[in-house]
Amino acid sequence: MRFFLWILALFASAIGIAVAAHYNVGNVVFFYPPYRIDLSLNFFILLAILLFAVIYAVLKTIRVAQRMPGRVAAYRRDKLERKGNVALREALKYYFEGRFGHAEKAAIRAAESPDNAGLAALIAARAAHRMQQTERRDTWLATVEEDQSLKSARLMTAIELLVDERQPELALKVVEELNANGTRHIHALRMALKANQRASNWPEVLRLVRTLDKNNALHPALSLRLRELAYEDLLRNPANDAESIRNVWYSIPAEDRIKPYVALRAAHAFNLRGLHDGARAIVEKAMAEEWDERLLRPYREAAAEQGSPALVAQIERCEEWHRKHPVDPELELTLATLCLRQQLWGKAQRHLEQALSDAVTPRQLQESHLKLAQMYESLNQLEKAAEHYRQCAKVGSP
Repeated sequence: MRFFLWILALFASAIGIAVAAHYNVGNVVFFYPPYRIDLSLNFFILLAILLFAVIYAVLKTIRVAQRMPGRVAAYRRDKLERKGNVALREALKYYFEGRFGHAEKAAIRAAESPDNAGLAALIAARAAHRMQQTERRDTWLATVEEDQSLKSARLMTAIELLVDERQPELALKVVEELNANGTRHIHALRMALKANQRASNWPEVLRLVRTLDKNNALHPALSLRLRELAYEDLLRNPANDAESIRNVWYSIPAEDRIKPYVALRAAHAFNLRGLHDGARAIVEKAMAEEWDERLLRPYREAAAEQGSPALVAQIERCEEWHRKHPVDPELELTLATLCLRQQLWGKAQRHLEQALSDAVTPRQLQESHLKLAQMYESLNQLEKAAEHYRQCAKVGSP
């Protein structure tokens, strides 16, 4: 319909122009002595229109010719950018496919485009790292140093690669540079956590774990394990004296102090420094929350002095545990050890024999025989003591 209307308008215009030209009898005269040129008005109008068209075409051609170098440069630039974008996509594709050599080659092509050069260099650095080409990796990273818009990306990449290469000291230096830049996002904290873990900087590991826990950015199991390792290292430090180990222990949050793994390490540390009262308290609080037979060994190592109320309280507590866990060789050994110290020979013998019957590890067998031998030796029953000493040696021999 629209096309029909356009045709109708065109024909109407043509008819109108023809009618107007038929009745237009005017003339145009040009004088240039001794010359005279006579033209009809219609022909003059036609010549004027043609002249305007020619002048417009000439000017348009000149303008197009002037713009041609810029258009050619823009075309080449667009073509280079398109090629760079294609190469950048290929580099990412090859990198995620694990074809790191192809990824680096594609990144080289992508780097020909100035807009893609920085990102292409980071991809090439990661690909070179995966191929263990550290010199090429460092060269690629160095090419991005001047680009401030990619500073955080470069630093994060450097941290990840250095941590992966097990160079935590260098990684931590880069972390400091990143923090100075004001960047503290979650992934940066995770990388800092891993670098400090590799560097055995456990106080900083604890701080980062707590920060990540507040942001729900760490799996609970991993958080627990890292805190346990940090506490173990702090508690195991031989430079800590009795007062220092107490300070370390009370710096641990209360909810972590009752965890069996942490309580076990702490009880051993307290026993090593002669803080047996503290070791007993640590074990008892942890056992009140969760039963763990591993805690029984430091508990018997922390036995109180013979005849003291504390030793009687220990025996009573173990008997209470025994009612809840009647078949536990570690608990039998603990009760027997405490009874031996209190010189309750009959109860000690009964529990040691039960421990021999329930023992599941060579260490439990060996310890049971050794304590029986020591008991019989104290009772002047040397033949029985010698027999258990032999059995103890037999269990201990390969």
